Amino acid sequence: MSKRTRSGEAAAAAGAAYEIVASVRTDKGCVRETNEDSGRMVRPSDPALLRERGVLVVVADGMGGHSAGEVASRMAVELVGRLYYQTAGDAQEALSGAVAEANRQIYAASQDGEDHQGMGTTCTALALRGGAAFAAHVGDSRLYMLRGGQIYQLTEDDSHVMELVRHGLISKEEARTHEDKNVILRALGTAPEVEVSAVSPLETRAGDFYLLCSDGLHDLVRDEEIARVVSEAADVHAAAEQLVALAKERGGHDNITVGIVGLASPGASLPQPENMRATREVEAAR
Repeated sequence: MSKRTRSGEAAAAAGAAYEIVASVRTDKGCVRETNEDSGRMVRPSDPALLRERGVLVVVADGMGGHSAGEVASRMAVELVGRLYYQTAGDAQEALSGAVAEANRQIYAASQDGEDHQGMGTTCTALALRGGAAFAAHVGDSRLYMLRGGQIYQLTEDDSHVMELVRHGLISKEEARTHEDKNVILRALGTAPEVEVSAVSPLETRAGDFYLLCSDGLHDLVRDEEIARVVSEAADVHAAAEQLVALAKERGGHDNITVGIVGLASPGASLPQPENMRATREVEAAR
């Protein structure tokens, strides 16, 4: 998980009394030779589409031999980023449907040639539209909300150790160091159909932050540390940089991807990241 990318974008959120500032950063970490993570932020330049669908952030953590994990995660962020905006109707249904269709296309690609066999990816997607947040999720990448100085994990890991936690067999603290902590139960591309988890739509507020990340971050940086870094950083881009650096200081044994979205009242905008640039993994649609 190797490529270092960064992106930031500020946009007026249609129908909501705040502005959006977002930054996405992905890094291969300190051990892996390649980066199988991908991240993407999409903000339509068409005002009508922006009102209808809002701003989207997607994080994916790929798996598989050769370059297959990289292919799967890249397909996930590109497909979800396109399909969500092409689907009419309810925003939550469109987002969950985009993730489900991405699974079908990644699975089909995995059947085409030995290099792609067995590939898969997690996928966590957040859409901010008209004063509400919608999310769809498969795997063990995570979505958090930071509000009023508190951090809330909005997604539940589709993993073996979280099943043990749910059944009371181990504690959450024990899960952090369990030998099977990276065994996931669901992923995009490993079967023709997948169950997509949806987060109940949330009312968004100025001052909120939303953070998406792969397990390369949350395995090494605790929730309360994430909250502290985001709340104390100069801007969302600096926060993303600091979180990646912190995970690398602690070994960086996996690829690390972080996407942070800040909501600010107009006229009191959160500082925008400098040196914005679009890349294959992280881009703003225009």
